[in-house]
Amino acid sequence: MESKKFALIGYPLGHSLSEYIHNAGFKSIGIDATYELIETRPDQLVDRIKYLRTNNYVGFNITIPLKLPVTMFLDDIDQSVNLAHAVNTVKIDQENFSLKGYNTDIAGFKNAIPPDVILSSKTIGILGTGGAARAAITALAQCNVKEIKLYTRNVANCLELLEYLRKAFPLVEFNAYQIDRIRDLSSINFLVNTTPIGMSGNNVGYTPVEENELLTLPQDAIVYDVIYNPKKTLLVKLAQKHNYRTITGLDMLIHQAVEAEKIWTGKIPDFKDMKIAALEEL
Repeated sequence: MESKKFALIGYPLGHSLSEYIHNAGFKSIGIDATYELIETRPDQLVDRIKYLRTNNYVGFNITIPLKLPVTMFLDDIDQSVNLAHAVNTVKIDQENFSLKGYNTDIAGFKNAIPPDVILSSKTIGILGTGGAARAAITALAQCNVKEIKLYTRNVANCLELLEYLRKAFPLVEFNAYQIDRIRDLSSINFLVNTTPIGMSGNNVGYTPVEENELLTLPQDAIVYDVIYNPKKTLLVKLAQKHNYRTITGLDMLIHQAVEAEKIWTGKIPDFKDMKIAALEEL
């Protein structure tokens, strides 16, 4: 029986852990599959889609900068795409080669939150307003939170997003603030970093919230950083230093990969096996 083929497209892909995570997942459910990284710039997207469609690929993941452009090539989309305004997983129908897009970041973000964390009626602070922020906002708005405060570099550029969110989630209050003017986080119960500040590379060793600002959080607040490389960002280290509960981006990464494999295969891969594979490569 022929091995099933999967891939990740985007650019650049040098630091991706997806290959190790997905291969461990496929092994855990007994599926003979290959998962490869195919670097794809936006100007190569048309040819790449044709290639994946005509070379027996069952599905593929999409990362930056292609999460929005890829929507132009889809025959169908899941409701998760409408909510997050981005696609990170595509399933290829093996009979007619049609493409259906999904966003597994929403479920990935939500499933990484421990079950004992109560978010109902809480106030959320989200740093950043990009693609990762949209997935986090969607996941949290579905948890009956009271208010979501968005911290962004340019509030004026955020007005359209605010209008959309207020219509999509009328029971949640949404407000936007300048990220460089954060002084007081005492009203925030759950702080999420969706910016690249703290990521391996040029941003490592930096934090989107300075230590004195972080200390204005209530002592029972939770700090969630969606960055997974390094395993602990400076923000997470500072939060742990002051005994705040933390959630790191690695669990979100694994959970969204679990969701992708469920879509592709109909089976649930082993989260622990996938996480061990990721940790071995970090």
